[in-house]
Amino acid sequence: MSRPDPRQMAQSAAMASMAGAVDLSALKARSEAATRAQASGAPAGGAPGPDADGGGGSWVVDVTEATFQAEVLDRSTQVPVVVDLWATWCQPCKQLSPVLERLAEKGKGAWILAKVDVDANPRIAQAFGVQSIPMVIALAGGQPIDGFNGALPEAQVSQWIDGLLETLRAQMPGIRQAEERAAAAGGEEPEEEPEDPRFTAAEDALEAGDYAAAEAAYQQILDVEPANEQAQAAIGQVRFLARAEAADPAAIAAADAAPDDVDAQLAASDAEVATDQVEAAFARLVRTAGATFGEDRDRVREHLVGLFELYPADDARVAAARRALARVLF
Repeated sequence: MSRPDPRQMAQSAAMASMAGAVDLSALKARSEAATRAQASGAPAGGAPGPDADGGGGSWVVDVTEATFQAEVLDRSTQVPVVVDLWATWCQPCKQLSPVLERLAEKGKGAWILAKVDVDANPRIAQAFGVQSIPMVIALAGGQPIDGFNGALPEAQVSQWIDGLLETLRAQMPGIRQAEERAAAAGGEEPEEEPEDPRFTAAEDALEAGDYAAAEAAYQQILDVEPANEQAQAAIGQVRFLARAEAADPAAIAAADAAPDDVDAQLAASDAEVATDQVEAAFARLVRTAGATFGEDRDRVREHLVGLFELYPADDARVAAARRALARVLF
C-alpha cells in the first residue's frame, strides 16, 4: 500500500471541516422548482440532465442544476455520491474523469459518480466554492464529507474511495447491499488478457498446417522465456501433430514384427496415439525402454515423456505409464 500523501491528508481534513459550511439549500430549492416546472410542463431554469438509466440505477450520471436534488442529494442518502467538477477545456480533468468512471463501474453501485460541467452549471460550482478544477467532492446524507483537487494517479483515487466506503459502510446500508448484489451476480468480470502476438503468430501457422513455422514460433518464445509453460506444452503438441500427420497405420504391424527396431517402435507409438490407442502406445514404449540401453533407451524415454505432455498431468493413463517407466528404468 502506498504511503499517504501529507498534502492530500490536509486537503481531506479541510474538505471534512467544510461539510458544515457549504450551503446546498439554494441548489436544492432550484432543483425542486425545476422538477415542479417539468411536471407542469412549464419551462424550467436549467436544462434537465440525461436520464442515463431510466430509473436512477446508473453508476455514472451527468448532473445539472435541475437534476442536482435527485441525482446527488437524494442518492447520497443511500450511498456516497462522488461529484466530479470538470470543464471541457481542462486538460487534467480529461485525465481524472476516465479514472473515476472506471472505478465507478468497478464499484457496481456501492457509490455513484456525479459529473458536473462547471461552465454549464455555475451555481453548482459556486455552491461548492470551486476555485480550481478538477475538484472532487464526496457527499453522504446530502453533505460534503471529503474530497481532493487535481488529477491524482488511479491507485491513489482508488485508495481514497476504498477509505470512503470503509468509513461509511456501517452507516449507509446501501453500500453493503450493492456489494452483496455484485457478489450474487458473480462479481466483477475478469478482464481479458491482451493477446500475445508471439502466440498469435504460432497459432496462425498451426491453423494453416505449417507445423515447421509453428514450432519455430514457439521455439522463439522459449529461447527468450525457457520456463514458459504454455509454449513448452504447445511445442510438444506441434511436434506430435507433425509426426501424426505422417504416421502410417501400417507402422503398428511393422513394429510388432520387429520388436528390436527402435525407430519402428517410436513410429508405431505415434500411430497408436493418433488413433486413440493411448494405453497401447504407452505400454509399447515402456517395454522398449526396458529392452534397450544407452542412447536408444534415452530416445525412447524422451519420446514417451513427450507423449505424456499431450495429456493432463492427472490423466490416469499417464500416471500408470509413469510408474511403469520408473520400474524399468530404476
